[in-house]
Amino acid sequence: MNIAVIFAGGTGKRMNTKSKPKQFLEMHGKPVLIYTLENFENHPMIDHIVLVCLAGWIEYAEDLLKKFGIKKVSKIVPGGKNGQESIYHGVRAAEQLYGGDNVVLIHDGVRPLINDEIITDCIKTAQEHGNAITVSPAIETIFLKNKDTNCVGQIFERSKCEMAKAPQCFKLQDIYEAHEKARQEELFDFIDSASLMQHYGYSLYTVEGPAENIKITTPSDFYIFRAIMDAKENLQILGL
Repeated sequence: MNIAVIFAGGTGKRMNTKSKPKQFLEMHGKPVLIYTLENFENHPMIDHIVLVCLAGWIEYAEDLLKKFGIKKVSKIVPGGKNGQESIYHGVRAAEQLYGGDNVVLIHDGVRPLINDEIITDCIKTAQEHGNAITVSPAIETIFLKNKDTNCVGQIFERSKCEMAKAPQCFKLQDIYEAHEKARQEELFDFIDSASLMQHYGYSLYTVEGPAENIKITTPSDFYIFRAIMDAKENLQILGL
């Protein structure tokens, strides 16, 4: 069984929107979160979806699921104090509902530009190796920041660098147990699931996805999303 845990518990402070959290902003009459959910709803290998949502917006999310025909969401759980705790809430709910002997795909609710190929490749890689981290090649120079001198630190060879994205996929029991260990050890600052799992000794396997698989965090990300969606729509009109 393959279960998607979609976390949409952020408030979107960097988006500078006062009316709605970023996951509920609309593009062509459809919220960003729904675009994301539809990728998993329509994929034949996804059996269930657990949605992690801001506590005060759960009823609103339920209405959206009905309006747009999202039927695979089996449970909505409230988010936590930070991203790590929000993911834990979703992973715990999935483990309680379906047991640990399954694959879980952890994905950002504001990362709508994934496709069937990424989801399929992640599932197959996780089934074979126990996990799968979606990545894309680094296209900018990356270096360590020297906080003391405000100078450029070590510069990394770009061809050897990749950017971690999502979905990040694991055997459900593995990621659930890692979260429980982190909570017992009071470690709450892991930036994502990949860093959490690497901390506990897991070798992580990559699946390369397209650069357009962006996370919509700032207003400029939203404009990029709109431009990509408009371009895809125009290509369909032209029959390309």
